Amino acid sequence: MNKSNWGPMLNAYPDSLGGTLADAVEFLREDAVRGAFSSFYILPSLFHTDLDRGFSVIDYGLEESLAKKEDLQDLQALGIDVKLDFILNHLSVQSPQFQDLLEKGDASAYKDFFIDWNKFWAGCGNVNEEGVLVPRQEYIQDMFFRKPGLPVLVVEFADGTKRPYWNTFYQQVDVDETGKKHYLGQMDVNIQSPQVLDFYRQTLATLAAYGAKIVRLDAFAYAPKEVGAKNFLNDPGTWNFLEQIAQMAQPYGVALLPEIHASYQEGTYRTIAQKGYMVYDFFLPGLVLDALEQKSGETLAAWAKEIVDSGMKTVNMLGCHDGIPLLDLKGLLPEERIQGLIDTLVSRGGFVKDLHGAKNVYYQVNATYYSALGEDDRRMLLARALQLFMPGKPQVWYLDLFAGKNDYAAMKRAGAGGHKEINRTNLSKEDMARGLQQPVVQNQLALLQARASFPVFAEDAAISVQAQGSRLQFVWEKDAQRAQLDADLATCGFSACLTDAHGKVVFSMEQ
Repeated sequence: MNKSNWGPMLNAYPDSLGGTLADAVEFLREDAVRGAFSSFYILPSLFHTDLDRGFSVIDYGLEESLAKKEDLQDLQALGIDVKLDFILNHLSVQSPQFQDLLEKGDASAYKDFFIDWNKFWAGCGNVNEEGVLVPRQEYIQDMFFRKPGLPVLVVEFADGTKRPYWNTFYQQVDVDETGKKHYLGQMDVNIQSPQVLDFYRQTLATLAAYGAKIVRLDAFAYAPKEVGAKNFLNDPGTWNFLEQIAQMAQPYGVALLPEIHASYQEGTYRTIAQKGYMVYDFFLPGLVLDALEQKSGETLAAWAKEIVDSGMKTVNMLGCHDGIPLLDLKGLLPEERIQGLIDTLVSRGGFVKDLHGAKNVYYQVNATYYSALGEDDRRMLLARALQLFMPGKPQVWYLDLFAGKNDYAAMKRAGAGGHKEINRTNLSKEDMARGLQQPVVQNQLALLQARASFPVFAEDAAISVQAQGSRLQFVWEKDAQRAQLDADLATCGFSACLTDAHGKVVFSMEQ
């Protein structure tokens, strides 16, 4: 991670703020906003995609209706670098590679680019009436499934033959009036193929050329596959694969952010940190909510101290395009506290997302962070202050910045499986103009501008954290400069004060 940019990062889709990336750039230029962000995590509908709001990539060219190269250049001119997604595990059915395979079959240059399910499991089971090889229980009893049934999509080739391909995540099959099937799906790629490795190299070069300084590795833990393995976070296969990607990325000077949800007690975050990668702090959203509900900063302080003492480099967040993570809290909070948190968030209008369709195995709650906080401005501002004083690089979901409420209409429009749309409302220019008049928005921006502009908030600053009952204190120190946050979780009162090397107060805020 570039030491010169440890400042706040905006997070949005290219069409979240006004309709296009150009509109988002215009927003970032506004006097009220300018200087609040030094990075922008633009979600992958920036590229040519067709499913899962961007995470089913056709190719990594820019979606010109939403974004142009000039927009990315304008961000750089503002001093804002970007974080972009690289979806390692899969490509869309509509990708040129899979379409070539469908047309030409075994004559395709891409015949080994994707994973022929039956070929992968040859000799390990029997083919059923649908032509899908069902592996014997001994081979899949420990396998991790993202959805019910085998992770396959049976596709029909141009010559009428059918074949199942590995499909871990989403799929959709539509039949037109002639009876012809049309496929959408995120098709797993074969990382044993030299063509796939070449594709990875080309993609990293493309992302770096767009101005990416951080590349988020989406679904990386599903990519390495072995017969009889869990096929999620295989050890050592996953780590060997990650090192391979790191070697490819090195010439481009990008930092890699492996994205993975795993419980605290499993310790996967520690392994990622020890291997020298940035860690996605999926613990913070739930810990801040828990601290406010319990009126105690003890657990939050303990996590902050662990980050500091271990030297791990984190990207943290409150809300995001997904839900509020809860599975991650196992081992950090007692089970009854996690369940109590779930009940509270549901009572405030959130929806529980169970783990891969398994009932009563919680994974996340879908809600805006503002609604999860009870739509309370004081809580929202305190939550933001806590995030900005936590060690790490803060990532800010655009809708949280505007104190966005749960969008039930969007959820209803999306239909079955549309729960995530509750926290993805696209804001018009008029919405943003109104939002910038709200004190909770103005105060968040003031905190963000302070966090972005004062050099005390540096990767190598000395950070201390103290908690006593409902009181919580963060102190950052560097080169005789000091930033201090004193918060009372019982009253949601806080004071933030920054002093320069001469002891002069250069920023203060109280609530």
